[in-house]
Amino acid sequence: MAIPISYNIRNLKLRTGLTIMTALGIALTVTTAVFLMALLAGLQKAFVSSGDPLNVLVMRKGSTAELSGGFDATLFGTLKTLPGIATDSQGQPIASGEWVVVAVLPRKDGTGEVNVSVRGLMPAGLTLRPKAKLTEGRWFTTGQREIVVGKSIHDRFSGTSVGDTMDFAKGQWKVVGIFDSGGTAYDSEIWGDVNQMAADFDRQGGLGSAYLRATDAVAAEALKNRVSDDQRLKLEGHLETEYYEKQTSSGGPIKYIGFVVAIIMAIGSSFAAMNTMYAAVAYRSREIATLRVIGFSRPSILTSFVLESLLLSLLGAAVGIILMLPFNGMSTGVGNQVTFSETVFSLHMTLRVVVTAVIFALVMGLLGGFAPAWHAARQEILAALRG
Repeated sequence: MAIPISYNIRNLKLRTGLTIMTALGIALTVTTAVFLMALLAGLQKAFVSSGDPLNVLVMRKGSTAELSGGFDATLFGTLKTLPGIATDSQGQPIASGEWVVVAVLPRKDGTGEVNVSVRGLMPAGLTLRPKAKLTEGRWFTTGQREIVVGKSIHDRFSGTSVGDTMDFAKGQWKVVGIFDSGGTAYDSEIWGDVNQMAADFDRQGGLGSAYLRATDAVAAEALKNRVSDDQRLKLEGHLETEYYEKQTSSGGPIKYIGFVVAIIMAIGSSFAAMNTMYAAVAYRSREIATLRVIGFSRPSILTSFVLESLLLSLLGAAVGIILMLPFNGMSTGVGNQVTFSETVFSLHMTLRVVVTAVIFALVMGLLGGFAPAWHAARQEILAALRG
């Protein structure tokens, strides 16, 4: 015969002060865990969603980033003739030769200057990135010293509104548009004409990378391999999705430090739950003996006390998740170890993050509640009634 759950709820209400303190301890642990997981989820979304599965990124063989690439611009003509490349409405191959460089911009809040990525691209580069939508102004004009800035750049740095001029490299650039790429890493970039960028950063005669649009996913994989295997080119192909996925290494320190902090706090919360449940067992020893006398078995009592601890953990998890809700969507930045510039991303409380947090809390409740529950179930009836 099982003890009804209403019995556990009543007992938690009777010890209101102790229940609240323990639940808050668990809630703070859950809040920390959710915060760290939301950071990593946001970082994952910013990078992984930046790539398009049909885009193939081409760099010099051995290069790990566009910033450190570079190859002869004459090879771009050969790349455009490879089979499997999609064409536009005029029948031209959708391919873009590009340069990625770094400029230093002052933050709006006056906290200093930060490296940001500046991308020079061909007109087809906009076609290759359909997620990028203009929110203000227009796209840059080829051959002009004009730039468009990502939403995150506009939000965090001064002098980035439409009509402003920005001073980097060898002169001034006019901001003619602001674009939003849906929270991807491109929102942390400045775009302009590739030839103007190459001239300003002394990169004439070469390209840092090239993007090729494949006709379908199978063609993209084949195109990647064809580029890498062609001995004439001495270049290497990467699926754009794979390239950006590797950049999530920027979140490595957050992941490991967060893991250690969460484990330490979880141990403390488990001991708090254990202390609460031991106090409940001591306070209710006669009650437990009475339950045994009227026919409830030891397994029923063990299950009941473990369930009570889990209810306490669920309460803490709910409070912790509610405390984190105001921070969902909050933007922050992290230094990108690949591009040596800042990438902006938002905290992202996904369903997976919430479910993981609840499971995390339940594990704390189970660890903290099992020993007291075992002790309660093993009590001798006569000794407990005399106590």
